[in-house]
Amino acid sequence: MKKNVALSLPNILTYGRIAAVPALAACLYFEGHTLRWIALALFILAAITDFFDGYLARAWQQQSALGRMLDPIADKLLVSVSLLMLAADGTIDDWSLIAAIIILCREILVSGLREFLAELQVSVPVTRLAKWKTAVQLFAIALLLAGPAGESILPGTTLAGLTALWLAAILTIYTGYDYFRAGIGHLIDE
Repeated sequence: MKKNVALSLPNILTYGRIAAVPALAACLYFEGHTLRWIALALFILAAITDFFDGYLARAWQQQSALGRMLDPIADKLLVSVSLLMLAADGTIDDWSLIAAIIILCREILVSGLREFLAELQVSVPVTRLAKWKTAVQLFAIALLLAGPAGESILPGTTLAGLTALWLAAILTIYTGYDYFRAGIGHLIDE
């Protein structure tokens, strides 16, 4: 009898990350320090599940096509919605919007490239630098989610978050170029 991978713990963690996205958005839709802390807690929990769903899937040999499809979608939803809500409430504004746009554009472009290359059965592995980019990006968003609530405890939280967001954007350009360079030969051949 085949085990139901749809209900494996790694996939349940991914479902939880997807479910956290609208809850996080709702917290940022309304004002208040308490809701900011709840949004931050949801984001941190979701980011932790991103590590554990893949780790547990490999460790327990529960990797599945469903998990491989949903994991990057969950990641992109979490980052994209967080950046959009932070822009909507003014935490990310002025020139820092460019950093957020760079990150969003790279997410879409790399997703499209990966989908195209998957059709050709070409795998583009995640580089160590891309993992660092993700860590910096998640750190930046976490600081920005704390926003005014974080400022009341540790002044400079938002500035540190915006600085980290720009660093993530620079790493995003570099790693995005790496992915494009890895796939360009296949694009030209087609």
